[in-house]
Amino acid sequence: MPEEKIGKPALHPGSSDFIVVSNRLPVDRISTEDSDAGWRRSPGGLVTALAPVMATRDGAWVGWHGAADEELEPFHHEGMDLIPVPLSADEVELYYEGFSNASLWPLYHDVIAPPEFHRTWWDAYRTVNRRFAAAAAGAAAPNATVWVQDYQLQLVPRYLRQLRPDLRIGFFNHIPFPPPEIFAQLPWRREIISGLLEADLIGFQRPSDSANFLRSARRFVGAGVKAAQVQIKDLDGKVVHISRAAPFPISIDVAKIQELAVRPDVIARSKQIREDLGNPETILLGVDRLDYTKGITHRLKAYGELLTDGAITVEDAALIQVASPSRERVESYRLLRDEVDGMVGRINGQFDTTSNTAIRYLHHSYPVEEMVALYLASDVMLVTSLRDGMNLVAKEYVAARGNNTGALVLSEFTGAADQLKSALLVNPHDIDGLKTAIMRAVRLSPGESSRRMRAMRRQVLAHDVQRWSEEFLSTLAMEAEPQ
Repeated sequence: MPEEKIGKPALHPGSSDFIVVSNRLPVDRISTEDSDAGWRRSPGGLVTALAPVMATRDGAWVGWHGAADEELEPFHHEGMDLIPVPLSADEVELYYEGFSNASLWPLYHDVIAPPEFHRTWWDAYRTVNRRFAAAAAGAAAPNATVWVQDYQLQLVPRYLRQLRPDLRIGFFNHIPFPPPEIFAQLPWRREIISGLLEADLIGFQRPSDSANFLRSARRFVGAGVKAAQVQIKDLDGKVVHISRAAPFPISIDVAKIQELAVRPDVIARSKQIREDLGNPETILLGVDRLDYTKGITHRLKAYGELLTDGAITVEDAALIQVASPSRERVESYRLLRDEVDGMVGRINGQFDTTSNTAIRYLHHSYPVEEMVALYLASDVMLVTSLRDGMNLVAKEYVAARGNNTGALVLSEFTGAADQLKSALLVNPHDIDGLKTAIMRAVRLSPGESSRRMRAMRRQVLAHDVQRWSEEFLSTLAMEAEPQ
């Protein structure tokens, strides 16, 4: 597939001082049975963090609007100029489902599932990245700041630099970055590293992620690395660009979670959840996308063994497992759903009574109000990811626990483990250790629970998503100043 040529400028060419580029626009289409009724802002911390910046800096957001084979004109929504980037059905399959989520996603998550490498996927990835870069370049004012988001768009900084060398370019990687020994498997490793290095600032979730990237830059493109800076040289050895890689752990919209946690209707709903489960002594909660990186099967295995051992009973405890649908057209995800369905069915078939259920399994997505009600209703939060860039569910649970009760069992392989050090940290591959941690959480004394939760809440409340965006953008402004 040949790379397409640079497209025409979009929305008010050259008028936006601040541009966000992400795979998806920050809006969802509102549809009725008869027609499309408009757009609503997408939930999520990234939109919350960046919307105020967009409003004060003539901001624009570049991204796909979610429908294949449809071209939309740029439009304005709630203070933001939105620039839709079209994708064909083939590009959704090759660039998104293929290279992004069947090549990069498993590779960057420690090869928990085997990645696939296909040249047609790579060609589509390059083509789409070039299209995103062209849209951003066309909308950017002179010397504007462009912030590119995540692994689907790792070539955009390079294409942007070629189109608009005047721009200040930042990139943030929301998922882990693998060590060079794993990254080496990618046939196009040099191109990815070179694409990222054209950004002035490259942000990662954890110090280990930025260290992995710097090691790969040194190994695969021969870049000169000094501290956190990477020097890009021309053929004569002259430094033509300096890029910096550093950790900027993302967080949540703390104010929103706290506001919902004290709302009477949300509190009433949390009590109803407990009543619907028969008011067990302990409710445990897992909230994940249905993804093989989340360790859901490890969690279910540990919980099933605790029931078999008699350490817990369905009369005294219940596990709520929310597993939001994810990438259901990808074969590995269909197989995972079958496995999870089977495990839940076997455990419930063995331990359910007419009055109690072992696992309440919910294969749905829920609004944030329902999620906060679940956080309030649950005594123990289980986050058992095998690899996770951050895991914001853990932080949301902590933010919701305003009375400093509850316990968090947290995988040490999440980015959140770097900040929430008072959680009960576990290796989810160690089923016996996971069982021990679950039982410790169930039996945690009120005093220890309060001490741990208070410490975690201090961290989360002081480092919200607005602070994350401010720290990244202020660092980018300094890094992009003339050397």
